[in-house]
Amino acid sequence: MIPFKHGKIIDEKYFVNRTQEIARVSTLLASKINVTLLSPRRWGKSSLMKKVAEKMEKENKQIRFVFIDFFKTRDEKEFYELFATEVLKASYSKWEERITAAKVIFKQIIPKFQIGLDPANDFQVGLDWEEIEKNPDEILELPERISIHKGLQLIICLDEFQNIVHFNDSLGFQKKLRATWQHHDHCSYAIYGSKQHMMTAIFEDKSMPFYKFGELLFLSKIANDHWKKYIVAQFKKTGKKMSTTVAGKLADAVKNHPYFVQQLAASTWISTVDVCTDETLNEAIDQLILQYELVFSKEVDGVSNLQLNLLKAIIKGEKQLSSKSTIKKYKLSSSATVNRSKEALVQKEIIDTFRGSIEFLDPLFELWLKRYYFN
Repeated sequence: MIPFKHGKIIDEKYFVNRTQEIARVSTLLASKINVTLLSPRRWGKSSLMKKVAEKMEKENKQIRFVFIDFFKTRDEKEFYELFATEVLKASYSKWEERITAAKVIFKQIIPKFQIGLDPANDFQVGLDWEEIEKNPDEILELPERISIHKGLQLIICLDEFQNIVHFNDSLGFQKKLRATWQHHDHCSYAIYGSKQHMMTAIFEDKSMPFYKFGELLFLSKIANDHWKKYIVAQFKKTGKKMSTTVAGKLADAVKNHPYFVQQLAASTWISTVDVCTDETLNEAIDQLILQYELVFSKEVDGVSNLQLNLLKAIIKGEKQLSSKSTIKKYKLSSSATVNRSKEALVQKEIIDTFRGSIEFLDPLFELWLKRYYFN
């Protein structure tokens, strides 16, 4: 079995470091301080929160985590139903208790319940939209009321939160959530998503409802030293060898990006018979890049010549993208054009700005441009 994992939530066997982040997030949430996690996509926010949940629930039986994925909702009604369903499931183990609690807590709303063959998991709450519109607070207050009633601390984890911008009257909906949740003292909220530029707009803009909602944390990449130890150990477990030097090069090749380090390590492991050398690593890198060549070619087809020139300047390591010399050298037209091209590339999720530096969201795409397209 391949000793590396990507594309799914990372469990204990494949989890790398994040000791400081786990400790900080756990401390904040245990103190009932809301947390917002920001970072480019695939940096491990969801896996981190699952790890935090395992740790905190193990240490304190009165803490319960509720995971809600905005990717599964397209409008307010779907959100309210999913929210009520997951809060009740996390708070009560038996379906009879969930129904009884809902009937007691809801005063103006009459919920409908759907129970399948596995009542513990196959349990859903249905709600009438007209009743929701009149009394949305009854649903949004659920975590606080249950936390008080049962002596629990519910921690509501809202993943892919940026999808809220696609709701009808998104701003009005955000105001409803903030107006209710900001008064909750017995439960707390952890919010994160995979599109940093959209999340940043929601949480860092002073005019937005969720500005200063909680502690804003920027998730960094995992340090190269941690990757080296992990990769070497995973190879060793399966009877294969890799030096720490080669392991460091592997992680460096994809900029220590959590998702892509795991992916490249898996590809390299497959290519290794007994001992992984520099040659083995380079072959694995080329093989992985060429595997996605069709995808990358379509990516390039979707950008303008000016945007492509800007990508070339970034790859060549230019720091002053709006300087006269850079604009002339890469035919970028003007500083205004540079800014427009940069914003367009951010919107297309090709690049993003993180802590003042520009990052390719897909380091394999960056490698392909560097090795094949621009070379």
